[in-house]
Amino acid sequence: MQRVPTSQQIRQGFIDYFVQRHAHRYVPSSPVVPHDDPTLLFTNAGMNQFKDVFLGAGTRDYSRAVNTQKCIRAGGKHNDLEDVGKDTYHHTFFEMLGNWSFGDYFKAEAIAWGWDLLTGVWGVDKSRLHATVFGGDPAEGLEPDAEAADLWRSVTDIDPSHIHFGSKKDNFWEMAETGPCGPCSEVHIDRTPDRSGGGLVNAGDPRVIEIWNLVFIQFNRDVTGKLAPLPAKHVDTGMGFERICAVLQGKGSNYDTDVFTPIFAAIREVTGVRPYGGALDDRVDIAYRVIADHIRCLTFALTDGAVPSNEGRGYVLRRILRRAARHGRQTLGAGEPFLWRLVPTVVDLMGGVFPELRANPRCVVELIREEEESFGRTLDRGIELFNQAAERGGSRIAAEDAFKLHDTYGFPLDLTQVMAEERGLTVDVEGFGRLMEEARQKARGVAGQADPGQILIDILQREQPPATEFLGYEQTEASVQGFCLLYKLTDGGWAPVRRAGAGERVIMVVGRTPFYAEAGGQVGDTGEIRGPGDAVLRIVDTRKAGEVHFHFGTVEKGAFEAFPPGDQTPGVRLTLRVDHERRQRIMANHTGTHLVNRALRAVLGEHVQQKGSLVDDEKLRFDFSHPAALGQEQVGRVEEIVNTDIGADLPVYADYAPQEQALKIRGLRAVFGEKYPPRVRVVSIGVPLSDLLADPINARWYEYSIEFCGGTHLAKTGDVEGLVIVAEEAIAKGVRRVTALTGPAAHQAAARGELLLGRLQALSAKQPDQLAGALTELNDAIVHQQLPLQVRAQLREGIARLQAVVKQHEKSRSKRLAEQVVEAARRVAEEAQGNLIVAAVEGADAAGLRTAMDTIRKKHPEAALLLGAASDGKVSFLAAVPQALIARGLKAGDWVREAAKVAGGGGGGRPDMAQAGGKDPAKLHEALEAGRRYAQSKLETQPAARPR
Repeated sequence: MQRVPTSQQIRQGFIDYFVQRHAHRYVPSSPVVPHDDPTLLFTNAGMNQFKDVFLGAGTRDYSRAVNTQKCIRAGGKHNDLEDVGKDTYHHTFFEMLGNWSFGDYFKAEAIAWGWDLLTGVWGVDKSRLHATVFGGDPAEGLEPDAEAADLWRSVTDIDPSHIHFGSKKDNFWEMAETGPCGPCSEVHIDRTPDRSGGGLVNAGDPRVIEIWNLVFIQFNRDVTGKLAPLPAKHVDTGMGFERICAVLQGKGSNYDTDVFTPIFAAIREVTGVRPYGGALDDRVDIAYRVIADHIRCLTFALTDGAVPSNEGRGYVLRRILRRAARHGRQTLGAGEPFLWRLVPTVVDLMGGVFPELRANPRCVVELIREEEESFGRTLDRGIELFNQAAERGGSRIAAEDAFKLHDTYGFPLDLTQVMAEERGLTVDVEGFGRLMEEARQKARGVAGQADPGQILIDILQREQPPATEFLGYEQTEASVQGFCLLYKLTDGGWAPVRRAGAGERVIMVVGRTPFYAEAGGQVGDTGEIRGPGDAVLRIVDTRKAGEVHFHFGTVEKGAFEAFPPGDQTPGVRLTLRVDHERRQRIMANHTGTHLVNRALRAVLGEHVQQKGSLVDDEKLRFDFSHPAALGQEQVGRVEEIVNTDIGADLPVYADYAPQEQALKIRGLRAVFGEKYPPRVRVVSIGVPLSDLLADPINARWYEYSIEFCGGTHLAKTGDVEGLVIVAEEAIAKGVRRVTALTGPAAHQAAARGELLLGRLQALSAKQPDQLAGALTELNDAIVHQQLPLQVRAQLREGIARLQAVVKQHEKSRSKRLAEQVVEAARRVAEEAQGNLIVAAVEGADAAGLRTAMDTIRKKHPEAALLLGAASDGKVSFLAAVPQALIARGLKAGDWVREAAKVAGGGGGGRPDMAQAGGKDPAKLHEALEAGRRYAQSKLETQPAARPR
């Protein structure tokens, strides 16, 4: 009896077949978060890390490769999220087994080796396998791929009737709207009981599914849509690991294999739910599949540097986590966060193949637990709101309810749709979209010009300019002679030109340049390029695609002529000058960034990993993994370590080494997910690379800054001239950001800080009633000026202390005034006679007048009262009239208005109680006297009401 292979054996068997039998290089999986490809939310295919090779923008030191690639298809063009849980074979996270040829072998070998592995090594039943080939497309002028069909017949023993011609949709692969593309040949397996599934190939039936796709990249599509043959042909194959495991383990579902069964066991253990049953229409079994898939996706994505957030890939992950959390709470009855408890199972199951999972699983656990707890606070209320919306009647959830679930309770639209589908309802998606659009209006940016990165790729593909030699490590000015390529920029894109005159925006490419192109967080250089005569091109940015530097600028004077490479003439002579002062500031900030990286590890621990950086001529910004805000003591310690290194004037070394050797150096730092060449540039501070390579495992190296880096740096740390941290903040869960200044900018920030601390000290000696305005001014200075973070904290602490003094002073003053008002009111009450009382209350404001009114009315409840007071340059009036006097014609609203007119104001209110204000405190007594005369006139002309 044949032994059933484990998933580990299947994966290793695929890799070994191509490495040992066909001389392929095993290439580790790239991160599932493509840090170096902004066009992708997630790595979604094995070819992503080789995209630069297919585009002609990069090379490798091997022509055959094999690997298992971590992939996520959730969001963007490739999105399997909606199907997960509903069937047996869709996943958000999956592995893709693949083999590649870069201009080496082609269709014959790919087809023969694929068939041999499937049927000869793994023993898959040949009678169940079908192959599809491209059937042509007359509209594109593409013939059927007869070559592939003939090869299936000649290099394999497949049943010829099992070779099918497919449409362009199914059998023609394209990377994007432009670029490399070509026909593909898919291998499908028929799992019907009687092998009658030939007619179900490419029909979307789960009984006949694709297991391997062989892509033959032989064309390039340009921006006009035309196809042209590639000079070098490539092979790119992809096999779904989970699917082939189901086939080789004899399972009807991917979820029945040993890829998932340990996760199901963990789900049962942490939730107490019944065992997984495998039914497609059972809510508990659907929840099992969703949770198992989603925890794999989350564990890998968070390990590779992604974090849940409200935008981009972070929002996709938040949606995935909340879908799983909702199933756990509502379907499996989990009463508390549970997803985080499944992470160790994923790490144990897959950490041997992907060792990065074992590097810091605690961080992944904490991120998931925090996110679960956050959603858990609104989950139950959101479910209650959904139930109310569903029970209102009708066949769909209203847009307003879906939007409220999203906006208030954090329910992504797709989660609301899933819950609606479970109850046989739909959601008003169109209305939801309209409400979302309205909510976005204020924050909406302006779309516009073509993306510079895409422009460079287009130029690279269509024009294929020669590589640029970078001179900028040694010099900032160079005189070069040779080819010169010019591309005019327009609002819609670019166009090659022979000549560029004054005022025109262009991109220039030359053979040698001292201009650094934006990379690794360091901005591109600016400066000028001078040509024949008085021609000047002002460079505003420098970028890179492949090995070519592109200089963006505007012609300020004269004109430049293009000289193509290979021209028999010597070419054009140009002088390239980098803005030297700007470059020096950038280098100080870049060297400072390396020092900050080392200091953060020394203070916070080895878990600190770089998550991104920005180095320009004004500042440095460094993003790193850490779960909490830095305390002031930690900030001070980081600054102290950095400035000690600066004061030591350590030499900064930059040299090259084979990547494999350099990776063995203890303490070496590289940006996780960054793609590095086989030969890497190592920047080390205080110790030369030769010493590091001679004794790579020496624990002392942890004390030094050692990084892979292609940027420009100062020769020694002393030239940084000091560093201060001016900001520290969270940019995502588990990711912090520090911003720092170096050199003169740091000294200026420190001087500003000392000046403001001195001002704060001076304010401490002032009387409380002199502080309010000065404290507001000082607080504005803190908000709008760059200051050392520790100084900012001292200033805020000092301001808060003085504000407390002011507040206490105001409280005491208010109490004294209140006592004075009450005393004044008592005097008025004691001295008053008759039914009409008009008086000024010294020191009272509007609130004080009400207190005085209450005091006087207690002693004279039958009298009409008009009180006035002047305070803070304003006049306040308050009137109260009892019912008996209202009946005689005196109404509080009219009365107070008459008085306020005299003081330049107005007001009014009810007949029994009213208030008013005036602008002229000097006329307070005159206004009150006018009010007295008005009241007397009303009361004298109306007889008193006769008692009944």
